[in-house]
Amino acid sequence: MAYLTLRGINKIYPNGYHAVHDFNLEIEKGEFIVFVGSSGCGKSTTLRMIAGLENISKGEFLINGVRANEKGPRERGVAMVFQSYALYPHMTVYDNLAFGLMLQGVDDDVIEKRVNSTAAILGLTDYLDRLPRELSGGQRQRVAVGRAIIRKVEIFLMDEPLSNLDAKQRVTMRSEITQIHRETGATTIYVTHDQTEAMTMADRIVVMKDGYVQQVGTPYDLYFNPVNMFVAGFIGEPPMNFIEGRLEKGRITLKNNVIDLNGVADQSIIEKYEGQEVAFGFRPEAVKIADGANENSISLTGIVELVELLGDNTNVYVDMHGVNCILKVDPHISPDADTAITFYIPHESVYLFDKQTEKRIKGTSKLKEKNQK
Repeated sequence: MAYLTLRGINKIYPNGYHAVHDFNLEIEKGEFIVFVGSSGCGKSTTLRMIAGLENISKGEFLINGVRANEKGPRERGVAMVFQSYALYPHMTVYDNLAFGLMLQGVDDDVIEKRVNSTAAILGLTDYLDRLPRELSGGQRQRVAVGRAIIRKVEIFLMDEPLSNLDAKQRVTMRSEITQIHRETGATTIYVTHDQTEAMTMADRIVVMKDGYVQQVGTPYDLYFNPVNMFVAGFIGEPPMNFIEGRLEKGRITLKNNVIDLNGVADQSIIEKYEGQEVAFGFRPEAVKIADGANENSISLTGIVELVELLGDNTNVYVDMHGVNCILKVDPHISPDADTAITFYIPHESVYLFDKQTEKRIKGTSKLKEKNQK
């Protein structure tokens, strides 16, 4: 039996706005689950329903098999870390960490031990006598996390906890939160709009759009086996390239390119979509520029519009007569702007989608499907 169960969860506000539609998920004890999606997709609303801060309009939420819909936040045994630090500005770090335990009537000596051990885990031992205004953003966020873990609850809920930090601090805090999760073993549900956070931290990811769950899976699942165009385009940086067109005789014809898909999948799959609109997808990092031509690849040409050297790779923006794509290539490859470029996509790295439903056409990206089995 799953530790947390969300069964047919819906959130409908009094004004009729339907924020979350039929959300279903089972979470095992000790899992690190990340809800990811763009702003307004319903991820934070779902987290607040799990916390007991929002009523569930329809559906059932169970903790260890026991219905929890009517239970308040304290009865659910959860600790929550918000986007804002929400620290008491007039209290020292020590008092901020200790305050919740003091309200519970915990003995002073026990409080001192737990504050010191929590501070040691988070690297805050030297800052216990400081006020929040004397700390950096990353240190304040550590205190906010510390207030959650000091309670020794079994469920941590985190709502965009790193969004106020700069890029370097986010990287540091990502690893620290992951390490804290390993040490505490608590079940953690983490909300973010940042797919990099989701990919690096999660055991499983829940991708949401417009209140609907699009896909649930491991980072590997979502990257290599996206179920639709939204997931394929959301996961990955830069996002997956899509070229749309009508499939005729196994080919998509552009102004200056012909994309022959006959070797990409079984002939029966190609024939099934004859005459229909499809989307041809490939990830920027899957392309080859030098020595990439062979019978198991698709060749495309275009004009270089922009080149971005990022150190570990180069992003090349290519225009194929109005169809734009991004190539992620070796940093030592730096083609000049306004010059022609030819690149190659291995058959195994091609994704095909039904343009009408935006669902992935099964039987493509054969290597990835084989590796998953």
